[in-house]
Amino acid sequence: AAICAICAGIILKILIFEWIALSFAIGFVFVVETINSSIENTADLISLEKSNRIKKIKDLSAAAVLISSLTALIIGGLIFIPKIVSLIKN
Repeated sequence: AAICAICAGIILKILIFEWIALSFAIGFVFVVETINSSIENTADLISLEKSNRIKKIKDLSAAAVLISSLTALIIGGLIFIPKIVSLIKN
């Protein structure tokens, strides 16, 4: 998705502040995914057994990734939808 967004940004010639927002959105998702992986690996080290408490922790960290991805999708929509609509109108 990040590669597609970058390619779309190049093709649609987005402005510098849009590049900044897009970069932050992409970076935000990567950072949250890295934190999620760290939490999951740490939880696996703490207990090899199935645990409802660890399951909740893993579910919450996965939810954070989902929220960051949805935030990036919204930012992408705010940047790209007006440009695509403008191309269709012309």
